[in-house]
Amino acid sequence: MQNSVIEPQAGSVAAGLAVPRLARQHLHDSVVEHLRHLIVEAVFAPGTKLNERELCETMGISRTPLREALKALAVEGLVEISPNRGASVYKMSTTEVRETFEVMSGLEALAGELACERISEGEIAEIKALHYAMLTCKAQNDLPGYYSRNQAIHDKINEAARNSVLRQTYLSVNRRLQALRFKSNFKSGKWDRAAHDHEEMIEALEARDGKRLGAILRQHLLDKRDAVMDMPSSVGD
Repeated sequence: MQNSVIEPQAGSVAAGLAVPRLARQHLHDSVVEHLRHLIVEAVFAPGTKLNERELCETMGISRTPLREALKALAVEGLVEISPNRGASVYKMSTTEVRETFEVMSGLEALAGELACERISEGEIAEIKALHYAMLTCKAQNDLPGYYSRNQAIHDKINEAARNSVLRQTYLSVNRRLQALRFKSNFKSGKWDRAAHDHEEMIEALEARDGKRLGAILRQHLLDKRDAVMDMPSSVGD
């Protein structure tokens, strides 16, 4: 069954968006993914209160699956649920942002080093294809398209490390940073620098130079941290 589309009322938490009604099949996963997508792409900014009634109306669901989805997102660190205030998009403190990006920079560096030892030629070809598609999105000023391919590249490098403990840790930490990684490209200069970093990543990966790729990935994430820290609205006190 195809999802119908409805327009949220003016002034609502999703005003200006065409939000699809979600099919009953796989409802829980669909609601979680849909809300995560809106948070990551900054449709719902950090600190935004998530009005249950409005969300239920715009997505065509009851409160039970919505509340279950919000709890799942709270576990991921994307949503904060207060007994008195309800649910809101979690806003990381300056310290949390700094420390989490520092951890992620180490995880990505390690993944890059291991991937250069273990990646297949076929996987490198897939990453290069994603890279060229990512650059096409950038040329079209398509930040969502760029970001989805960007994250797929990082994810494939992590998978190529062939380390299950690293994989699970990476996924857990990255969920908390996805929205901030997306926003770090809002300024064109920083977006240009990030794209250039990816060119260097491809070169290091093709050369299977783990030390170089690890260093590029580490600095890439620390630059993301600095870009986010320069946007006060993205972080709390």
